[in-house]
Amino acid sequence: MIIPIKGNVKFPITLDPSVWIFDDRRIKFDEAFSDRLDPREEQEHTFSSEERFNREVVQATNDNKPIPRKDADEILKSTYVIPFKPFFENAGANEEATSATIVQADGNEITLDLEELANSYFLFSFEGKPLKEDGPVHIYFSDGTNKDDPIKGVTEIIIN
Repeated sequence: MIIPIKGNVKFPITLDPSVWIFDDRRIKFDEAFSDRLDPREEQEHTFSSEERFNREVVQATNDNKPIPRKDADEILKSTYVIPFKPFFENAGANEEATSATIVQADGNEITLDLEELANSYFLFSFEGKPLKEDGPVHIYFSDGTNKDDPIKGVTEIIIN
């Protein structure tokens, strides 16, 4: 269920969609494509490792409370996506990189423009459950053009 991002990047990284349900950057699927959310404004500030660590420590010490039952029930019933941009930025595509190859579980490969990939959403949870049969993630373009036909079964991302 992990997805490596490798190739023409400064830092090859591995994504684990199973933990994204706890990530504050998750967005309900329907809200990701509504007019209320501009995908270019989602992640104005990417946190450095030190900022992220400090944020987690502060939250753990100050907010060490269980998730309210109402919120937990909603998480276990909702469908979520997460913006790919922060992960793309952490991998750091090299300047000469021009495209990305998406490798699917069935062996097919799809080539995407880097900007299109960076601004996409990854569906990782359907009705509160991980995508097991055609997952671990589906890729949706931020403009919603492939909302009815996402890229499914993504197992690897190779930056070219």
